[in-house]
Amino acid sequence: MSFIIQGGIMKKVFELNFRGRKLIVENGELAKQAHGSILVRYGDTVVLSTVVMSKNVNLLADFFPLMVLYNEKLYSVGKIPGGFIKREGRPTENATLAARMIDRPMRPLFPEDFKNEVQIVNTVLSVDQDNSPEITALFGSSLATCISQVPFNGPVAGVKVGRVNGEFVINPTVEQTELSDIDLTVSGTKDAINMVEAGSKEVSEEDMLEALMFGHEAIKELIEFQEKIIEEIGVPKYDYPKLEISNELINEITSLAKDKIDSALRIKEKQEKYAALDNIKEELLEKYKLENESLKEEELNELLVKVANVFESIKYEIFRNIVVKEKIRADGRKMTEIRPLSTTIDILPRTHGSALFTRGETQSLSITTLGALGEHQILDGLGIEDSKRFILHYNFPQFSVGETGRYGSPGRREIGHGALGERALLQVIPSEEEFPYTIRVVSEILESNGSSSQASICAGCMSLMAAGVPIKAPVAGIAMGLITSGDDYTILTDIQGLEDHLGDMDFKVAGTRNGICALQMDIKIKGITKQILKEALDQAHQARLEILDVIEKQIKEPRKEVSKYAPKTLTFTIDPNKIKDVIGKGGEMITKIILEASHVNTVNDINAVKVDLEDDGRVIIYHTSKEIIEKTAEMIKDVIKEVETGKIYTGKVVKVEDFGCFVELWPGTEGLVHVSHLAKERVEKPSDVVKVGDEIIVKSLGYDKRGRLNLSRKEALK
Repeated sequence: MSFIIQGGIMKKVFELNFRGRKLIVENGELAKQAHGSILVRYGDTVVLSTVVMSKNVNLLADFFPLMVLYNEKLYSVGKIPGGFIKREGRPTENATLAARMIDRPMRPLFPEDFKNEVQIVNTVLSVDQDNSPEITALFGSSLATCISQVPFNGPVAGVKVGRVNGEFVINPTVEQTELSDIDLTVSGTKDAINMVEAGSKEVSEEDMLEALMFGHEAIKELIEFQEKIIEEIGVPKYDYPKLEISNELINEITSLAKDKIDSALRIKEKQEKYAALDNIKEELLEKYKLENESLKEEELNELLVKVANVFESIKYEIFRNIVVKEKIRADGRKMTEIRPLSTTIDILPRTHGSALFTRGETQSLSITTLGALGEHQILDGLGIEDSKRFILHYNFPQFSVGETGRYGSPGRREIGHGALGERALLQVIPSEEEFPYTIRVVSEILESNGSSSQASICAGCMSLMAAGVPIKAPVAGIAMGLITSGDDYTILTDIQGLEDHLGDMDFKVAGTRNGICALQMDIKIKGITKQILKEALDQAHQARLEILDVIEKQIKEPRKEVSKYAPKTLTFTIDPNKIKDVIGKGGEMITKIILEASHVNTVNDINAVKVDLEDDGRVIIYHTSKEIIEKTAEMIKDVIKEVETGKIYTGKVVKVEDFGCFVELWPGTEGLVHVSHLAKERVEKPSDVVKVGDEIIVKSLGYDKRGRLNLSRKEALK
């Protein structure tokens, strides 16, 4: 540690050489009124992480009010925001995912009975693309919380793991990432891993487990660094108020409700089970409400919250005992058994591809739409990518769980589940050269009882194949769960809602027969061991193969042709220097080609042909009609066709002047036939020989010094 005094302010600076790169932590200069403030410099990436805790607390709240923000500032990468307002607006998807990535490993480490509102805000000030700002923000969030008075059982840290030429790499650079077959983000405490997010190119379970353990070893170094800093500048933790519940009340409610809860939890059907549990809870609350009507409103509310908390605790313990000790699941399945599966394709006649995947009471309807490359999604964020051509959107309406609720723009959960599905299927999407389309998959969750994100992957895979997208291999996903009771634990295959809600782990694994394409893990305990990870991965592998059998029975491979309602495509290459000629002045030429080839009045007409002109000279034409595609290609090739000097052509007279006439050889190419070259004999007035619309033969005389094409009818007539 070193001390630096600037402008009378003492700044504490800590430095670590982390795997060959400098990690610098500064405290004491910036955001001093926050309860915890840390500036982290990782290479040229700079993130300010702050934490603030409210002293006002609602002990009767049934949730911990934690907010984690990841604020992307476009000045950090030297950009000015787009749009009219020219300032950052709503968070990008990347910012939302980064905030979730920080929240997920930190949330389980706050005390269960801590109810003060906490806000962790990360402001990205400078970005060096080789040094992840998201990983930097996670480090800063943990450390800012640990040195503050906010109760927190950290520290926690995370790293990215790649694999280049068979060698694992911590926090790979942009160049290394492009060569890597693993893109893994893993976080944890010094004792165990507690969050995983990964995409990979069909990597084996053994290699993925090794990558996870490799990442955890690096995490331990970061935790040790944080612990030294906390020892130097950390402050005592806040002694927060707690909701005290007497043993007398606990024993009384246990005696009244334990057997009823046990019976309700053994009901197999979801809605019936939930209704039975709700009724037991309502009966308890009503009983204590009637017996304590004399209490003041605040006192009565506090009592009822205590009753509800005890009810939830009893339900939690009974559920765990049933699963771990008795080996009985919520719906009666075996621990490794998947719920009944059913699949259907082509459920929607006019979409480009559609599929329905049902697993028990979870159901996804996925639709694939194909569009021109020019319809790609534009990304206005901090990353080096400015667009993407494969998109997966996930929608979770409240009717899917039989409830009313909020409708509007997608929330963090929907964005996160969509990103997971997109990452899994992206690994098998053909390249732009192989399949020059923008591809959008939408998953509509119609029913949900756990693992809807993995159902989206299965349905999305089938809809892609039904749409004729030549994916490399079918992909399936499964969600694994973990229930612990003391030192005992049980791993569950294909968890449903209650097992997720009352369990300790949600571990989602998606992949092909050859290997893993995506991972996501969240836990509610402090961490899990290598042995549990290995068992979960092995169990998930077997389940994935079972699901792939069902998928491939419905549709074995991608269709050879896209739907008749999807745009067909034709690709060819021209000289990149000719692109400007195809576009024409102000887009005049390409507009003319589109209108004439499509027989429409505006380029925005739904029936208009679409033309993508790439910088490398590729021309990609899209339309449902092959005839229109071929006509468009012919017109474009005419524009770039070179006129050969001395060759005879047939052209159309487009303008007649006193000095001659202009003849169009093909769209975009016309030349002048001077009056002296109109006929063998002398011509007084060009209009005596030709008129607009006439087709005449002409010989090319080449271009003059000003680049004008000269033609001769007289020499063509010889």
